[in-house]
Amino acid sequence: MRRPSRTEAVKRSHASREQAGSGDVAVPRLPDYTVYTLNSRQRIISVAAGGFILFGVGYLFYHNLVIALLLSAGGYFAPRIWRDYLKKRRRAMLNLQFKQMLFSLSSSLSAGRSVENAFREAVQDLKMLDPEGGSDMIAELNIICARLEYGQPIEEALLDFSKRADMEDIRRFADVFSVCKRTGGDLVEVVRRTSSIIGEKLDVQQEIAVSISQKRFESKALLVSPLIMLLFMSFSAGDYMQPMYTGFGMLISTFALAGLILCYFWISKIMDIPL
Repeated sequence: MRRPSRTEAVKRSHASREQAGSGDVAVPRLPDYTVYTLNSRQRIISVAAGGFILFGVGYLFYHNLVIALLLSAGGYFAPRIWRDYLKKRRRAMLNLQFKQMLFSLSSSLSAGRSVENAFREAVQDLKMLDPEGGSDMIAELNIICARLEYGQPIEEALLDFSKRADMEDIRRFADVFSVCKRTGGDLVEVVRRTSSIIGEKLDVQQEIAVSISQKRFESKALLVSPLIMLLFMSFSAGDYMQPMYTGFGMLISTFALAGLILCYFWISKIMDIPL
């Protein structure tokens, strides 16, 4: 009986996976780094935390439980803010891990390893930095190595990763790598020069992030300082602050709170520097 060739085995594997996807068995989807989905626990905690903070701020400004409860309803939007923050942090970590992978890949190719073995070696190098192996880059390298075992060209796996990551550096590296593989160029030199250029760019981005980190801290301190001052005045001079919680004083408090919220969004917009 004739044994199936490797090409036939790969085709049968793809066909069985397509049948599994069309049937009852759910095929796991590869991660999409352009979106971030909160689980139920994260959503509940963010809503509760946002509602609690807004309740405290509302009571601090108005000393009225009804108004504070109405403001606490704004905690409904807290999951969106928390989701955007987690997505941005995840993409920043992926960018840094990609830089580390490029250095590992360049050194392996310079040592004479093949492209496939260089990617497998990169997994072990990144595990030295992350012994638990829970980083996104290690997971992506494992996906690429698994696709190599199925017989899929490595440039196709890299292009799929670049589409899901939607990051300029990863997309450029995948394009350069694919062109080099098709045209038969010096892959070692191309990867070395590309990794060096991208590494220098990431170093500049990290320097910019460090330089503005102090300004971020100062902006947060400026936003919190009015709340601390108001809290101090409420405890130390309650009679002096009492007119702010009745009549025309509540209107002044409303304008002050609205100004503080506008300052928060304005500062967030200024500090949101795309790297």
